[in-house]
Amino acid sequence: MSIHPTAIVAAGAKIPASCMVGPYCTVGPDVALGEECELVSHVVLDGHLTMGRRNRIFSFACVGISPQDLKYAGEPTAVEIGDDNTIREYVTISRGTKGGGGVTRVGNDCLIMAYTHIGHDSTIGTGCILANAATLAGHVTVEDYASVGALCPVHQFCRIGKYAYIGGGTTITQDVLPYSLTSIERNNHAYGLNKVGLERKGFTPEQLKELRAAYRTLIASKLNISDALAAIRKTIASGGAGEHVVYLADFIASSERGIIK
Repeated sequence: MSIHPTAIVAAGAKIPASCMVGPYCTVGPDVALGEECELVSHVVLDGHLTMGRRNRIFSFACVGISPQDLKYAGEPTAVEIGDDNTIREYVTISRGTKGGGGVTRVGNDCLIMAYTHIGHDSTIGTGCILANAATLAGHVTVEDYASVGALCPVHQFCRIGKYAYIGGGTTITQDVLPYSLTSIERNNHAYGLNKVGLERKGFTPEQLKELRAAYRTLIASKLNISDALAAIRKTIASGGAGEHVVYLADFIASSERGIIK
């Protein structure tokens, strides 16, 4: 095991021999790391934190710290992090709260860039990118392969759909449509399909055609959301759309905060 002599590792912390703990890191007693994790330097790991394999955490990141919630009274809540994540400098990830389910989760293969904040009881999926200073309030859900741009504040309880791309500096106060491009440059509106991102993820031309048609119905038509959703459901029922359009329709129907259209 490689632990720098200046690091402070509490009794009870579980650190496999394949891990590296750099200078001036602090690891709390309820932290459990997976194999081959690396703490570069000055990293703080606290609380009931469970981390998978091959995670790399850079200087001054604080993971598992107590939530910024005035109702929090020291309950033994947790953070759960998967495998192969990169957590850059000054990132803060707060543990959950009793009222919010008790766990903050990060999936696998995520890039969490410098100064990002992930608030209590949030859930980050697999393959997500949170760019510099993305700021997620409590109870935010970021679904698989979504990208949140730099300097984006995301309101509590918002949901960001799969494969969505949010441009830098965009304030998010409602749910972000899956597969969409959403940007402040378009007055905080979804303005089209994340075509390039979807192509890179292996979406077929037929799948892109189906999603593009659904987006035209939702965004370019003069229908309100309820009528647009009914039209999309009609296309699905006729066999003219597959699983991704079904997911899009279900996302809209289940939105509690409303969608950014």
